[in-house]
Amino acid sequence: MEFRKHIIKKGHTNIRINFIKKEFIMKYFTINELCKSETASKHKIDNTPSAEIIANLTALVDNVLDPLREAFGRPIIVTSGYRCEALNRILPGASPTSQHKKGQAADISAGSIEDNKKLFDLAIKLKLPFDQIIDEYGYKWVHISYSSTRRRGNIRHLGK
Repeated sequence: MEFRKHIIKKGHTNIRINFIKKEFIMKYFTINELCKSETASKHKIDNTPSAEIIANLTALVDNVLDPLREAFGRPIIVTSGYRCEALNRILPGASPTSQHKKGQAADISAGSIEDNKKLFDLAIKLKLPFDQIIDEYGYKWVHISYSSTRRRGNIRHLGK
């Protein structure tokens, strides 16, 4: 796997071991897809997560993304997951305090505005322990976050 090779190449033994263990637990998502960024590649930004970030991403998947995918019954695409500081800084409109930087948030899509609205409504109906869920620009995508220490249950609609 691309991400695993990258970690092994960098020699982060503890991260590699944690990653391999958690990779088998995740049912529908991978650390690789939660960290993949065309923008980072284009700008030669290393978006490799630390062990702490991987733990946060795993908690996001375990508590929010996997249960949502299971209930939805169809694939969910992660359009943006973890963002290192350098990546977050060059993205237009990205908040300097974004939970993406901590590995606590993902922007997701089911492929259409109608299905994204269903995802949004389903996450609320399931009472998932999200910190925030945001309908971004008329359900073009859904932002969802999880924090083990902060669960505001914040439901927002941003833009039109």
